[in-house]
Amino acid sequence: MSVELNHTIIHSHDNHAAAAFLARILGLEVGAEWGPFVPVTTANGVTLDFASVPDGVEVTPQHYAFLISETEFEAAFARIRELGLTYWADPHGRHPGEINRNDGGRGLYFRDPSGHGMEIITVPYGGFPAQDDRPEKA
Repeated sequence: MSVELNHTIIHSHDNHAAAAFLARILGLEVGAEWGPFVPVTTANGVTLDFASVPDGVEVTPQHYAFLISETEFEAAFARIRELGLTYWADPHGRHPGEINRNDGGRGLYFRDPSGHGMEIITVPYGGFPAQDDRPEKA
């Protein structure tokens, strides 16, 4: 069996709000709550299980990058602007209000309500476009 990432736990101040936020931006569904987790599943089957930390506990910011198609980027970018979110072309926040064109694609960074760094890209670093944007083989 090949190794695949199945799920990861994302700590948040409010697991329901965090899951709903990311699902809205990415155009995904929030799954049914299971124990302390509120899941959001990506197209490749990886589940992001949002879990609330106890009151008074700090959330350690992590980075999550999502490879999406150009069409999905347009939709996500529109939702980011619609919500009035701050976004950057770079992970250090030096280029606010801009997107990047790394590796011939488009990308941007934004923060979720718990402070995690979220990234959407249409081309992986050094790679090919998202699956549905790749040219068809002859």
